[in-house]
Amino acid sequence: MKIKIGVIIASTRPVRLGPSVAKWFLSQIDTPDNVEIEVIDLAKINLPFLNEPNQPADAKYENESTKKWSQTVDNLDGFIFVIPEYNHGYPAPLKNALDTIYKEWRKKPVAFVGYGVLGAARSIDHLIPALAQIGLVSLPYVAINIINAENSIDSSGNIKPDSIKGSKPSRLLEELIWWTKLLKTARTET
Repeated sequence: MKIKIGVIIASTRPVRLGPSVAKWFLSQIDTPDNVEIEVIDLAKINLPFLNEPNQPADAKYENESTKKWSQTVDNLDGFIFVIPEYNHGYPAPLKNALDTIYKEWRKKPVAFVGYGVLGAARSIDHLIPALAQIGLVSLPYVAINIINAENSIDSSGNIKPDSIKGSKPSRLLEELIWWTKLLKTARTET
C-alpha cells in the first residue's frame, strides 16, 4: 500500500528553526519505498486567516488558497508536525491551517517533532485536544522533543544528541506508518 505523509513546518516567523529541524529529521530516517514524504512549509503556503464565508465543515470553499490547501491535505494519509512552542502554546499559523478546512484531516494520524526550551512539550499537549476535535489521531507517545533548540543546532544543521528527548526518528516514522496504513485501510473500506 502506497502512503503519503506530510511533514508540516508549523512556524512562519522570519527567524525560525522549523526548516532546519525538518531537514534534520528527514536526514535521520530511511523512507520505505511505499512511503512518499512531502514537506509543507506553512510560511510558503501563506494561507489567509480564516477568510472563507462558509463553515469549513461544509467544504464549500470559495477561495483558491483554501481549495489548494484542501487538496494538499486531502491527498495526504498522515502527518508529522514540526512544531515550536510560543508562550506555552502552538503557533497561530498552524491553528489557522487546521481550522481553515475540516473533513480533509479526519481519521488520519499525526506525530510530532517539537523544538524549544522544553522541546515544545506544552505546545503539543495544548494541540492534542484541538486535533481530536477535527478527527486527527495524535501519537504523542512517539514525539521527539528537541530541548533548548536554539543552542542545540550547529552550523551544519546537526542537532546535539543530548538535546533530543523522546523517540528516535526511525521509531516515530515506524509508528506513524503503522497507524497511517491502518487508518487508510479503514477510510477506504467505509
